[in-house]
Amino acid sequence: MEFQNTTALSLRFNLTEEWRAAIIPIEVLNGKQELSRCSRYRLDVVLNLSAQGLNPGVDVNLTDLHQESCVDGWNYSKDIYQSTFVSEFNLVCKDQWKQPFTSSIIFVGVFFGSFISGQLSDRFGRKPVLFATMAIQTIFTFVTIFSPSWAVLCILIFWASFGQIGNYVAGFVLGCEILTGNVRVLFSSVGITLGFSIGYMLLPLFAFFLRDWKSLQLGLAVPGLLYIPMWWMITESPRWLLSQGRVEEAEAILRNAAKKNKIEAPDVIFGDPKEVNIQAKQQYHIIDLIRTLHVRNTTFLLFLLWVTVATGYVGLSINTAQLHPNPYLSCFLSAVVEVPAYISSWLALQYISRRLSFVCILVVAGSSLYLIQLVPEGLSGVTIALEMLGKFAITAGATLVYAYTAEIYPTGLRNTGTAVCGSVSRMGSILSPFLLSLSVYYKFMPQLVLGTLAFVSLFTTLFMPETFKKPLPQCIEEMPKRKRFIPSKKNMKRQSHIQYNTCNLGSWRTVGRHKSGTPYLDEKGVTTEG
Repeated sequence: MEFQNTTALSLRFNLTEEWRAAIIPIEVLNGKQELSRCSRYRLDVVLNLSAQGLNPGVDVNLTDLHQESCVDGWNYSKDIYQSTFVSEFNLVCKDQWKQPFTSSIIFVGVFFGSFISGQLSDRFGRKPVLFATMAIQTIFTFVTIFSPSWAVLCILIFWASFGQIGNYVAGFVLGCEILTGNVRVLFSSVGITLGFSIGYMLLPLFAFFLRDWKSLQLGLAVPGLLYIPMWWMITESPRWLLSQGRVEEAEAILRNAAKKNKIEAPDVIFGDPKEVNIQAKQQYHIIDLIRTLHVRNTTFLLFLLWVTVATGYVGLSINTAQLHPNPYLSCFLSAVVEVPAYISSWLALQYISRRLSFVCILVVAGSSLYLIQLVPEGLSGVTIALEMLGKFAITAGATLVYAYTAEIYPTGLRNTGTAVCGSVSRMGSILSPFLLSLSVYYKFMPQLVLGTLAFVSLFTTLFMPETFKKPLPQCIEEMPKRKRFIPSKKNMKRQSHIQYNTCNLGSWRTVGRHKSGTPYLDEKGVTTEG
């Protein structure tokens, strides 16, 4: 929001026209001379000089005069916005640092929301956490309207962003566990992401008609009420219930789904409940993400992949939003370009292996960002096209990394693993605005840093496990392990013989699966045919 220095108090005194025009110092910003927005020449000195009949710039050298801050406040332009956080709490001049800090608070809330909600979801269930965090987001988004100070505003924004990422992650994992096969791929790649992009595109529409920040906050909070009747429409994850030993509840959900779809459910869905309960006794905690060498290596590689896509996505979104001087149109265009990226990610999840998908995405992203610096000065359209291509690839990667992470971790650790990876990635999101400031030293430094990060992550994907067309693991022992990028004939023959891994459960272990997908157990590790 544009603002200017207010000198109403000086006009009450007997100042000459020359001194009234000269009381605001002139500063050079971005190579242009502008009136200072944050200071003026000391009023008592100017009054004394004016009373003596001295003229500024003729009898008095203005650079020798002392300056003071704008004690009379500021006037804010209302050409685009009627009011904002900035105008409400005067976050300008000496308090201008509070503007980026407020943005950082959003990502801090997202960081803790990802970290904590994931563990709560694995402990208490997907559905309760989904609706609890949705309530937190709705309530605190609404309450920000009544913020009496900037400090209170930051606290409320923290909790609103905490709830937002919490319901996003819980809803994503819930959908992945309820749905199967191609439907799950469609949901995780296109369904949830297109929903995100539609909301992204609606945001500038809301802001265009609600140009007061309090009205906009109210407009963003009201849709949260639509979640209330969904409590009776959305079920708990049968996979999570099964991992907790609540076999009867999981079976009831599946039988009800079969009835609604006019499908006859088998008499036995999960086998002997006592045997299934043995598997449910194995509980996982956040420490299991780094307990063993295999899981620890996978987790750290995922951290790097998540940081890469998060840093690139936030950085390029902020940068490409400046494509048009109209902020509403800029925001809308930034959202629209994500749609083809989401569709491409769906096609990749459907037909291409996960590692090959990431290789292609990171090569496109890194190459396009590197090539920007080679574009001649006058071809701004080519520069924009390359940057948009980079954002296209990074956006597709941001979609794929959610689905890929959910396919790697077992049921009892899936939400925690996804949430922790999301939390770590927020460190990149927080640093992205500062990364863009490196353009002061070299115009294309942000693109070079993001391109380098993409190529580093490209190398690490060669050490990641493959999950394409594999069932979701139920325990850590079933987690996919890294294999050669091009498997040998010996390994391919061995993989065709061994169709599943085993879950060690004390004196029991999983040795196979029924046609329904339920593991059946054999005592003392004796393998039986099924």
